[in-house]
Amino acid sequence: MSEFLLGVAVFILVAVALGLLRILRGPGPADRMMAVQLLGTGGIAVLLLVGVATAEPATVDVALTLALLAVFATCAFVTAPDASRNAPPEDRQ
Repeated sequence: MSEFLLGVAVFILVAVALGLLRILRGPGPADRMMAVQLLGTGGIAVLLLVGVATAEPATVDVALTLALLAVFATCAFVTAPDASRNAPPEDRQ
């Protein structure tokens, strides 16, 4: 069973690696933030799967800490002031 869980963790890790392309090529900050959220969620999933497969409870704690950090990062992104909203109307794109 642990081999299956580790295989699923590798599959998720590959899918998350493809999300790195969106971070590098994202057309806007919102796309990049969504890709960062994909990385966080994928990292959490991989850590949880590895923690269950290896029966190591510390990795589950690390995954839960990463989940909290991802929530804070999203809140910071959403509440951050947007420079384009404060620009005069003729400068907005």
